[in-house]
Amino acid sequence: VQLQASGGGLVQAGGFLRLSCAASGFTFGVYHIGWFRQAPGREREGVACFNNDDSRTYYADSVKGRFTISSDNAKKTVYLQMTSLKPEDTAVYYCAAGLSPPDVTSGHYYLMARSYDYWGQGTLVTVSS
Repeated sequence: VQLQASGGGLVQAGGFLRLSCAASGFTFGVYHIGWFRQAPGREREGVACFNNDDSRTYYADSVKGRFTISSDNAKKTVYLQMTSLKPEDTAVYYCAAGLSPPDVTSGHYYLMARSYDYWGQGTLVTVSS
């Protein structure tokens, strides 16, 4: 199993970035793929999730309306489009994959780290003020 995150970088406040998570080694269509972030001195936080099993999406309140998660089944890649970036979005962003349980539609579940089985390496996003 491999999850390859990319797309991080330095951007000014108000700018945008698109992160990519390329997946391989598992049945992409039955997994949910999430993005998490961790800033220095802070706990890892669930940001967004795309459930490939039913195409539902979930977002943390802190990014709703600014971030959009999408999935390309053919490319086995999940994207996180981040707009209106703020300095507080600065963190290492990780993508992760979990086997989707049937009939679970709780946002809380999909934004918890323990709902994921596989993790990729992080990509650093730095938003300057």
